Amino acid sequence: MSDAKLFTPARAGAIELKNRVVMAPLTRNRARAEDDAPFELHAEYYGQRADAGLIITEASQISPQGKGYAWTPGIYSDAQIEGWKKVTDAVHDKGGRIVIQLWHVGRISHPVLQPEGQDPVAPSAIAANSKSFDGTQFVDTPTPRALSVEEIPGIVADYRKAAENARKAGFDGIEVHAANGYLIDQFLRDGSNKREDHYGGSVENRARFLKEVMDAVVDVWGAGRVGVRLSPFSSANDIVDSSPQETFSHVVNLLNGYDLAYLHLVEGQTGGPRDIPEGGDLAALYALFDGTTMGNNGYDRQTAIDAVHNEAIDLVAFGRPFISNPDLVDRLAKDAEWNELDPDTLYGGGTKGYTDYPTLGQSQVAAE
Repeated sequence: MSDAKLFTPARAGAIELKNRVVMAPLTRNRARAEDDAPFELHAEYYGQRADAGLIITEASQISPQGKGYAWTPGIYSDAQIEGWKKVTDAVHDKGGRIVIQLWHVGRISHPVLQPEGQDPVAPSAIAANSKSFDGTQFVDTPTPRALSVEEIPGIVADYRKAAENARKAGFDGIEVHAANGYLIDQFLRDGSNKREDHYGGSVENRARFLKEVMDAVVDVWGAGRVGVRLSPFSSANDIVDSSPQETFSHVVNLLNGYDLAYLHLVEGQTGGPRDIPEGGDLAALYALFDGTTMGNNGYDRQTAIDAVHNEAIDLVAFGRPFISNPDLVDRLAKDAEWNELDPDTLYGGGTKGYTDYPTLGQSQVAAE
């Protein structure tokens, strides 16, 4: 076993972690079609991965309006709370810690997924060159409807209710999804936010919606159990900003006012190159933050060990490696081989490619 700092206990605000390896949020599109609720299959999946220092669930919509893809789970109904309670019980029974990622996709949706076939909503009526999955095929995202000022408090209230529901479901905390071109990120970026009211224009105004969401969810949970995910230099879902370093420096300073559990940054392009554009400085953003930092994007064993050892970040989030390796922490510690990922089973389906990947011990027994 490795004695590297990556495998030592840590704290993320009020959440005690047995190691610094985090399971990143991973959309898998396996919620029940009739009510977008997780069920026993999800409990098995997350329970298998409870050796992670922290599990961040797949993104979960805060309301029917927040949905952008077929078969993604929500956290707004009694059935969804009940389903997530099975998951948290399974993780806690194995000594794990788990938070739920709260999600509103904004313009990255389609009327077929929206209540009563309505248009998706966004800060401004600007279409994204992106796709949504309607349950049959990938479809272009249409021009959204710009939210009125009067509607925004209702969405903030949906975040609050989702945070309350997460408590009922037994989570250890929540993560606010403010990354990857979804609704909060759409407000933050001047390419998607052309509003002329107090939610648009200056970076202070563009960050107002995030601030209101944070005020609401921290009021429910206390700051030490709330994390935030940002993707400062990612163009995921056709998101752009004229000065991301300036924008996200302001955002990180804003978040410092909450004494959060952690700040979770996507380093470079979401699920892509780690390159940072000219004028961008990821290390400077980490240095601005007063609390626990979490890095995400393309880490392997050695880069993760080095990043934590050198105190570049405190925690490392692994995504796809956790899909095919339920015992990823053990494999990392032993420098063991990883299972090969089956890309054909990433989204939708049942147990295949979800709960049937073997652990290291199972693989060794099978080889004997």
